[in-house]
Amino acid sequence: MVLFRYPRPLPSEITPKEMYLSRRSLIGGAAAFGALTTAARAAALQTHPGPYSGGLTPTPHDDVTHYNNFYEFGMDKGDPAAHSQDFHPLPWTLEITGLVRKPVRLDIDQLLHSPAIEERIYRMRCVEAWSMVIPWDGIPLASLLKDADPDPRATYVAFESVLRPSEMPGQNEGLSGIQWPYVEGLRLDEAMNPLTLLALGIYGETLPNQNGAPIRLVVPWKYGFKGIKSIQRIRLLDHEPPTTWNRLASDEYGFYANVNPQVDHPRWSQATERVIGSHSLFGATRQPTLMFNGYGEQVADLYRGMDLRKNF
Repeated sequence: MVLFRYPRPLPSEITPKEMYLSRRSLIGGAAAFGALTTAARAAALQTHPGPYSGGLTPTPHDDVTHYNNFYEFGMDKGDPAAHSQDFHPLPWTLEITGLVRKPVRLDIDQLLHSPAIEERIYRMRCVEAWSMVIPWDGIPLASLLKDADPDPRATYVAFESVLRPSEMPGQNEGLSGIQWPYVEGLRLDEAMNPLTLLALGIYGETLPNQNGAPIRLVVPWKYGFKGIKSIQRIRLLDHEPPTTWNRLASDEYGFYANVNPQVDHPRWSQATERVIGSHSLFGATRQPTLMFNGYGEQVADLYRGMDLRKNF
C-alpha cells in the first residue's frame, strides 16, 4: 500500500528573494565547489540568462528549499531539509550510456564550471496540486545527449538516481513502498526538447541537498515527480523504461505525467493548484492550472494525435 500525506502548512517566516540574493553576494566568493557537502553549503555558479528567464516571479527561496518531496530523506515536506545534511554530493560522476555511439562519463566539476550553464525560470506543478516558480541554473539535456551521439535505434531515455541508504535514511524505510533507486524516463524527443534541463543550481547557487544535489532533471510541462533528483546514470533505450511512480501505482501516475487540468488524479482534482509562497486571508491562494503547465506552445506538437486521457 502506498502511504500518502497531504502537505503540512508552510512556516510563516519567508526569506524574500532580494534578501537572499544580497546574502548570496556576500558568501559567493568564499564558498568552494569542493565544500558542498551539506544543504547549508552552496557555491555561486557562473550562469547567464537563458531563453526562458523572464515574465515569472520566483517563489521565495525559503519555500523552494524547505517544502520538498524527496522521499529518500523522508515523507514529510520538511524532512529533506532536516535529514539530508549527511548526504555527500561531491565527488560525483554522471554517465550517459546505452544506445549511444560515444558513451559519456562526466565529473560533476566539469558541469559545475561549464560556460553553458544558464538560468531558466520555470513553473513547477506538483501532482499533489500545488505549484512554485523556480529559477533553475543548468544545462539543456539535449546538448549532453548530442555529445553522446544517439544510435538511430534509441527512442527513450532512462534516468537512475543514486542508491546510498547510509546517507539517505528514507531508502532504509519500507513505509513508502518505493523500490530504490528512484528511476524515471522520457521519450527521446521529450528529452531533446529545448525546455528540458539538467539543473545544477537554483537562485544562482549549486543545488542544496534537499533539492536534488548535485544534478537533477527539470521537465517543466510535466508533474514534478518526473524531475528525478541526484542523477547518476542516463541510458538511451529502444523501449519504454520503468518509472518509480508508474511502477508503484500505474492507475494514478502515468508514464507521461503531462500537466493536464482536464484529467484529474483519481483522488483529487487537477483543475486548480495551491500557490506555495502566496498569502491571503484564507491561506495560500489557488489559481487555475494551465495545460502543459503553460508550455503548450513549446511542447504540444510532441503529443499531436495522442489520447491524453489514455496516455496520462
